[in-house]
Amino acid sequence: MTMNGSPASSCSRSWSISEDSLRRYVHFASESCIQELLSASDSDRFGDGNDVWKVVTLDNGVEISKRRSGSLYTFRSRRLLRSVSPQQFITVANAIDAAKQWDSDLVEARYLKDVDDNLSIIRLRFGDHSKPLFRNREFIVYERRETMEDGTLVVAVASLPKEIAAGLQPKQSNSIRGLLLQSGWVVEKLEDDSCMVTYVVQLDPAGWLPKCFVNRLNTKLVMIIENLRKLAQSCPTEADHT
Repeated sequence: MTMNGSPASSCSRSWSISEDSLRRYVHFASESCIQELLSASDSDRFGDGNDVWKVVTLDNGVEISKRRSGSLYTFRSRRLLRSVSPQQFITVANAIDAAKQWDSDLVEARYLKDVDDNLSIIRLRFGDHSKPLFRNREFIVYERRETMEDGTLVVAVASLPKEIAAGLQPKQSNSIRGLLLQSGWVVEKLEDDSCMVTYVVQLDPAGWLPKCFVNRLNTKLVMIIENLRKLAQSCPTEADHT
């Protein structure tokens, strides 16, 4: 692993690492993210402590809850989707389609490289006309997809460390590199081709934002699942291919 940039300017540092080192790091980081997602989907503990989920609202069948994580909050949305199979939903529950639901002014969303069969590096960039939460921000994230032994489908998405991200994709001078600390989907199969969907996100947009904009996460979390549900229902089912 090599480092570029002077000690006096840490914001310009970048790490150039081998493909094998990148693969090992992302596998390790994404495994931790997957376990956090599974824990969040299992947890029904509510209360006022820092380690419990507090229900914020119930809107359009979507339960929104939050939990303090240091100085930030982790948000969780859950909804039962009837007549939508896990396979249908997971086809649209990826980093790029989800980013489009966060902000329709997504300027760029592209795969930078495949680290493994189920593991990719993606760049998400939002432009001048994006909503305040994402304006002029970009994210370099990994996306990992796993099927657990019980058939539960998990998609884990989180930012790479800034130095590694800079080595893969130099930051544009007119953008701010935000951090998607933890996010992803857990899709549990139920009877009658239905599923329980849990979406978790912890975002540091890198820059001060008015509290009212952060609070809009609640509304957006409801819309994300609803919009992806509509996309999923338009996807062909396995029965359509038989």
